[in-house]
Amino acid sequence: MQQSREECSARSRESFEVVIVGAGMVGATLACLLGDAGFRVALLDAREAPLDSERVGRGRPAMRVSALTPVSRRLLDGLGAWSWMEARRVSPYRFMQVWDSEGSGEVNFAADQAGVPVLGHIVENDVILGALETRLARLPTVRQCLGARVTGFVERDGLCEVALEDGGRLSAPLVVAADGARSPLREMAGIEVSARDTGHMAVVTTVRTSRPHGEVARQVFLPTGPLAFLPLVVDGARHHCSIVWSTSPEEAERLVAQPSGGLAREMAGAIEHRLGELEVMDTALAVPLTQRHAERYVQPGLALVGDAAHSIHPLAGQGVNLGLMDVAVLAEELIEARRRGAGLGDVRVLARYARRRRGDNTTMLALMDAFRLLFGARHPALTLARNLGLAGVDRLGPLKRLLMQQATGHRGRLPASCR
Repeated sequence: MQQSREECSARSRESFEVVIVGAGMVGATLACLLGDAGFRVALLDAREAPLDSERVGRGRPAMRVSALTPVSRRLLDGLGAWSWMEARRVSPYRFMQVWDSEGSGEVNFAADQAGVPVLGHIVENDVILGALETRLARLPTVRQCLGARVTGFVERDGLCEVALEDGGRLSAPLVVAADGARSPLREMAGIEVSARDTGHMAVVTTVRTSRPHGEVARQVFLPTGPLAFLPLVVDGARHHCSIVWSTSPEEAERLVAQPSGGLAREMAGAIEHRLGELEVMDTALAVPLTQRHAERYVQPGLALVGDAAHSIHPLAGQGVNLGLMDVAVLAEELIEARRRGAGLGDVRVLARYARRRRGDNTTMLALMDAFRLLFGARHPALTLARNLGLAGVDRLGPLKRLLMQQATGHRGRLPASCR
């Protein structure tokens, strides 16, 4: 059930089994998983109000989208969220095209080559969150407190306490930081983070295309950075794409300052007019890109999930999927710990979550950094190597299948909620 700041403050001395700070897609998913298992959960967020479920997924697409893997879809379907999302707007993609603008190297992926109906779905973040909020409202053991700003955190003798801006305090054996890449809770807990400036900003907007996108996700590597066209289905028509153009800060500033017509022509040329003429449907925004990784994911009574633990370059669209896998694994470990009678905040319980997730996240962070550096290099020899590599991948069936397994989320030991 959702509650206002006043209602949460009135219960500010109440204890829970788990307090989750951050009610975005990742934190809300964890609350649903634990609420389904009967945990008493407080879900806190500084934003003042829930989304308007009547407006979400209607009309013009939102600019912030996620590329959900089939594994993430199974997780959301198991929570009862997917049907709500489908009734609004989800956009499948069955093919991927990746090519280098400075040569002839190109690789094409198809869902049937991976043995799956689709490679993934492009979904507006608000649609995902709206579905989760609808589900949360039906979970009696979850208390969602909006307008609740956390100002302090302390752990003593196996019990954690978070202090709220209005003077209230909530306690639990376990507190989970799901409060984003610049996580205030992570900072309060004294957990250091390694941060690497990618040298890029992401220019995001939405376009209408004169040619149908054919359920193809397209990504071209330009000299200044990768440009992705992510297919959207709007009112049954396949003529919209969400744009993520990663480029230098100077180039990003130039792009967002352009009139919409000039930006549309530049993007159309950048993808070699594969989708015909373009029309920019929304204001273009530039978002800084910094890759971060927390030095540890857990300590007694505290666990980091999602962007609070790791934030990644959007090159492969894996950010939210890594976060959803974090909470699926954490929930599985907590459910098992409660079954055994172990303490939820026991660092030995939390360490199992960290061991299962840190390796996968580290590998993906390193892979994205390597791709960024390789495709950002201008040396002729590296350009040739890139093109030969793309062409080689396109010809080698086993290697393509391995890459598609990675891209569709089928990596390592999946938690039961994702199988």
